[in-house]
Amino acid sequence: MRVENPANASHCLSSPDLLPLIEQGNIEYKMDEVQLGSHTIRSHGLTIARTHMHDWLILVLLVVIWVVILIIHPFYRFVGKDMMDDLRYPLQSNTVPVWAVPMYAVLLPMLIFIFVYIRRRDVYDLHHAVLGLLFSVLVTAVITDSIKNAVGRPRPDFFWRCFPDGKDVYDKWGNVICHGDKSVIREGHKSFPSGHTSWSFAGLGFLSLYLSGKIKAFDRRGHVAKLCIVFLPLLVASLVGISRVDDYWHHWQDVFAGGLLGLVVATFCYLQFYPPPYDANGSGTYAYFRVIEESTANTTNTINAANLPNAMTGEIQIANQQESTDNGFMGMHLARNSNSVLEDVESGKS
Repeated sequence: MRVENPANASHCLSSPDLLPLIEQGNIEYKMDEVQLGSHTIRSHGLTIARTHMHDWLILVLLVVIWVVILIIHPFYRFVGKDMMDDLRYPLQSNTVPVWAVPMYAVLLPMLIFIFVYIRRRDVYDLHHAVLGLLFSVLVTAVITDSIKNAVGRPRPDFFWRCFPDGKDVYDKWGNVICHGDKSVIREGHKSFPSGHTSWSFAGLGFLSLYLSGKIKAFDRRGHVAKLCIVFLPLLVASLVGISRVDDYWHHWQDVFAGGLLGLVVATFCYLQFYPPPYDANGSGTYAYFRVIEESTANTTNTINAANLPNAMTGEIQIANQQESTDNGFMGMHLARNSNSVLEDVESGKS
């Protein structure tokens, strides 16, 4: 007998009528399929959300901190006339607009998470993937903008932000006296590190790790095509970083630091919920395999409890058999003794 519907597997395995069949090994199933479909948003979504309530509260706190950091004025670093040679690049618009970053770095991975959930019906995977992605992006955003404000490095196009008419003015110490738009000048002091790049690698880097675990890219079977899927999100993030240099909004060091920052944070956040992609259990969350272990233990305990009366009955039967056997041997022994006494008496009489 084989359990075909994983959604009903855990119910079937707990049924007392099937316990003898399980004991005999007549039911074939894989433990990694038992829980699929049995833990959905409707059945366990609220419970999981409550379990991670503090994580969601911290996530909200990160949003508040990030908004406050955006309001804080960045450090205005000294910019002398001799430094302007590297800051005279033309002021251009963004190839990748700001509004597009959360679209491909957050919403796109979430759509893939939802697609995987529709196929697997594993609410643990959906919840932890969304939570890990949001933590990855928000932690990266807080770190990135904190460093931006603290460093205050001028952008490559700072000259035209500071002097839109091309007439540069300096004070007696040689520092710039900007007469451009204040918001444009303020943005010009936020070059290091690149926010576009760090966000891209935080979101798409997390997606890359997620996909590598799901498709088992490191299963040692040599399917190089899987690596193409893993590298695709990283390629998109890299192209976004290159566009920041091409648009003269960032120096190459800004992009390199932003990419490294986003990828490191994404890796840490991913490993909070998932085993490493090269692990044998890399396709699921830690919580998923913990549920499987608990289900296996409960099933074993149920089988042992069901078999206990049968075992006791068998022991009683064996004890009765041994008792009757001992009685039979004792009867035979007494019969032999009585026969020998009779023989002795007869021999004496004779």
